[in-house]
Amino acid sequence: IVWDFVNWARQRGIPALARGSGVGTMVGYVLGLSNACPVQYGLLFERFTDPDRAEYPDIDIDLCQDGRADVINYVREKYGHVAQIITFGTLKARAAIRDMGRVFGTPLPVVDKLAKLVPEHPKMTFEKALAQEPLLKGCYEGDTRSLDQVFGEAAPPAGDIKRIIDTGRVLEGQARHAGVHAAGVIVATRPLHELVPLYKPPGASESDVVTQWDGPGCERIGLLKMDFLGLRTLSTIERAKTLIRESLRQEEIWNALYVDRPSTLPPADKRAQIDPLDLDQLTYDDDRVFALFRRGETAGVFQFESGGMRRLLVEMKPDRLEDLIAANALFRPGPMDLIPDYNARKHGEQDVEQIHEIVDRHTAETYGIMVYQEQVMQIVHELGGIPLRAAYTLIKAISKKKAKVIDAQRPVFVEGAMSQGMSGPEAEALFDKILKFAGYGFNKSHSTGYAIVAYQTALLKTYFPNQYMAAFLTFESQAQKVEDWIRYKDECKRTRFVNNKVGIDIMPPDINLSDADFTVVFGEDEARTSLQGHVRFGLRALKGAGSKAIEAVVAERREGGPFKSLHDFCERVPQGTVNKATIEALVCSGAFDSVHSMEQRSSMIASIEGAVAAGQSMAADRKAGQGALFGGGAPGDVPDASTEPALVRAPSWDYAEMLAKEREVLGFYVSSHPMELHQKDISRFATATVGAARTMQHDEPIVLGALVKSVRPVVTRKGDRMAIVTLEDEQNTIDAVLFPRTYAEGSTHLVTERVLLFAGRIDTNRGEPQVVVDRVVPIEDAGHQLASRVEVVLEDAGGMAVLDQLAGVLRAAQARSSGSGVPLTITVRSGGKLARLAAKRMRVTPDTNLMREVEHIAGAGAFRVVGGVPSWLAQRRNGARRDRTNEVAPR
Repeated sequence: IVWDFVNWARQRGIPALARGSGVGTMVGYVLGLSNACPVQYGLLFERFTDPDRAEYPDIDIDLCQDGRADVINYVREKYGHVAQIITFGTLKARAAIRDMGRVFGTPLPVVDKLAKLVPEHPKMTFEKALAQEPLLKGCYEGDTRSLDQVFGEAAPPAGDIKRIIDTGRVLEGQARHAGVHAAGVIVATRPLHELVPLYKPPGASESDVVTQWDGPGCERIGLLKMDFLGLRTLSTIERAKTLIRESLRQEEIWNALYVDRPSTLPPADKRAQIDPLDLDQLTYDDDRVFALFRRGETAGVFQFESGGMRRLLVEMKPDRLEDLIAANALFRPGPMDLIPDYNARKHGEQDVEQIHEIVDRHTAETYGIMVYQEQVMQIVHELGGIPLRAAYTLIKAISKKKAKVIDAQRPVFVEGAMSQGMSGPEAEALFDKILKFAGYGFNKSHSTGYAIVAYQTALLKTYFPNQYMAAFLTFESQAQKVEDWIRYKDECKRTRFVNNKVGIDIMPPDINLSDADFTVVFGEDEARTSLQGHVRFGLRALKGAGSKAIEAVVAERREGGPFKSLHDFCERVPQGTVNKATIEALVCSGAFDSVHSMEQRSSMIASIEGAVAAGQSMAADRKAGQGALFGGGAPGDVPDASTEPALVRAPSWDYAEMLAKEREVLGFYVSSHPMELHQKDISRFATATVGAARTMQHDEPIVLGALVKSVRPVVTRKGDRMAIVTLEDEQNTIDAVLFPRTYAEGSTHLVTERVLLFAGRIDTNRGEPQVVVDRVVPIEDAGHQLASRVEVVLEDAGGMAVLDQLAGVLRAAQARSSGSGVPLTITVRSGGKLARLAAKRMRVTPDTNLMREVEHIAGAGAFRVVGGVPSWLAQRRNGARRDRTNEVAPR
């Protein structure tokens, strides 16, 4: 059955691939369900031949998400007795409070505040919440102080809170609503209503029924459950291959794959018979692809994107697929402790432990470390004489801590190992080691399947970076919020091409160049190779632009040629499909800048009303058989510039307003970024970027230049106000914590979209790195608050007169500073040599007046403020906790 629907999908261009434990079956490999040979990679299927396992083999099938529904429909039509599986959403503590509050008629603000007292955690219960949150317990018990602190004057009677929580505790864990399983499908040999109760979700068709029992319940009565999983990565790979074929001819694709080794190209007659993009024919030994992994440049590479995984890759320096398989298995809680040993042994910095020929042989691939369940099973089987089926039973018992099963198998293993030449104590020690490793050993079939897909995506990114990232951004922009996928746009700037060119250009929307999705566009003077062109933003990703409207725009452009103006656009696009909101979004995004100009965006917005009305009139004239309204001629003719209506005159937007409107429709800045206006000051005073801050050590001091994205005020248990502020730069975001003292001093500066400097330290105690802010500094005040020293640079001394005059200015500045300024140095550059004059104990305040006085004497650029970690911040590092002894963490 699995082969049948996978084969049907592939014949229709829908990628499909087995994943998970099912990859371990040789039958699956021979049938083409999997592309991992079990013999080559040491995969085992014995977990499914365990006599204690009554379920069918679990063969998860990843499908291109765009074709998944078609495959399910095919199975339903062919096999008839098919239904998707129900899921049940259960009441958790927070949801129970909200539901009970609604039932009892409690005011919504009261219910909201009460619900927010329950800590956020997936497994949070009322019992845990009452134990962890004193305010919640106080409200429950009717404590007046707690009620006043949480609800103020709106505090409800204590009995209401108790009734809500007591009723919620009764209902906690009960099913609240029904849904449809994302992947699970039941296939039966008889009409399903004879075997299992069925349910038709509201609005579903007669055929779209689901089971009333969940997946495990259906499996317990012997029904066959299959998983049809929509994997975005397969869709990305397929889209990338389509873009490659659309932008490059077959010979150009071959040249791209052999760009730095043309002499090794296969002969022309052989190339004609091979699809260069058939990724299942890869040999997984291309060092250029592994170089991408070694550099940690894995943005968009399946399973290898996180910061921790990138650090692992840089340290591991993988040079074979087996390293990627191991990295997948090791990068999890528990096995992570083995990563340093794996890397040290791989690089010859640590000896590989020799235990026994059988153990050494099965762990040679992982340098003597038991990483996979399969390795443990083979060792238990070959060395201990335990059948493979029983070996898997033992592994399950170890993971579930079933002492009875473990104790029963220990003497069997020890006896078998002793018959193979080990001593009793050695065998006992090895069994204890197996107990440790088997507890978190990863299934190699899973890891191998992941690693193969990861390699395929890395290969496409290595040789066709523009096409691959265009495909990747297409699906990420459809599936995620802007703030979750926009980081990939910035990652593109660091992508390295095979010829060492760095940076994929992601260009803004253009009404005449952009398609509905991200695509690759070549300039008129560019050769069509994988190393040329740029990625053009997809119009479908615009906020306020519907898919049907965008598809209609692209279709009209392909049929009638490029749009010449806003009025031409409004005349040609289908009326009723493209509305004013869509046109406004296109204008604000900059999509019309190529036919008008950036400075005319305000005029275009003011002209939309008239242009749409003219377009409607034009459509009516066409329907009546009349000529064009402006300039005459047939549809598709170029408008006559002399008769083209002029744009309505309107005041131009200032730069900040234009950027704000861009961000509103795109979710990010395109033309520029507000931080670029302050880049000089930021580079002078900031000690790290946001991205660098996320990798810094705990308690390390930092001065960070960033844009305020959002401000969330919080009330502490003492009733003081503090804030959690989300900061961003051009590439990354990070949260900053402002405790009450700092928030009181800096709250007036915390305006969204404003660029500020934040001085503080890194806090990693709560998982994700945060900046604990000591001081909020406006850009214009940075010299006064954040300078570490002042340097006066003289190009030629200019004689004693200049030095005397300068000395007078500096002495006056020192007097004004009253000893509270920053150190001063004077550097004289003369005759190609530098001389530094010691200004012992001289301290000045680097304000604008002093800069003007110095530069009036010594010339422009002579006065330089040097940033870095200011002395007050460096001194506060060790005393940070003492400074906050009276500040209480937020609820």
